[in-house]
Amino acid sequence: MKIIPFYTNEKLLIKKAQKGNRDAQQAIYDQFAPKMLSVCRQYIKDAHFAEDVMVTAFVKVFKGLQSFEFKGSFEGWVRRIMVRESITYLRKKQFVVYDDEVFEKQQPSYHSSTELDVEYVQQLIDALPEGYKMVFVLYAVEGYKHQEIAELLDITVGTSKSQLSKARKQLQENLKLQKEFDNRTMQQ
Repeated sequence: MKIIPFYTNEKLLIKKAQKGNRDAQQAIYDQFAPKMLSVCRQYIKDAHFAEDVMVTAFVKVFKGLQSFEFKGSFEGWVRRIMVRESITYLRKKQFVVYDDEVFEKQQPSYHSSTELDVEYVQQLIDALPEGYKMVFVLYAVEGYKHQEIAELLDITVGTSKSQLSKARKQLQENLKLQKEFDNRTMQQ
């Protein structure tokens, strides 16, 4: 028996989904959900809440699918909706961007491997204060410019730059602590 792929042409798939075809919408969800959960997870520590945000964002994707004009990447369009929904979720949780406050350093739980894996890097990012984390992910992971971040988060460009600088500094300090920990462990 030969297996025929469901929809091989993304444009055709999107057009069918725009017309309300549930199979096409399911195919879009199945194709993009893993990537988009990862996007939401970059902003939201708890995987269950990240999944809730992703599902809510997919509802917005399908409600707004008619507005997609096939200009640019469909995945990029979906990704922007995921980012905005994640930010909305954090705002509802009273997310605050701090200017110059001193934070108690939250250290992630370290593992003994010297190899930085994705899960470990996510732990390092999760350990950042929310304001630092949000700006860092928008800038370093998503590729937003400081002006765009300022508009998204309703902060100044200077605050965005400051938050990014502080996030990088804290990440470097945490990596240095990890290296020292690994060196001590290896010497024992």
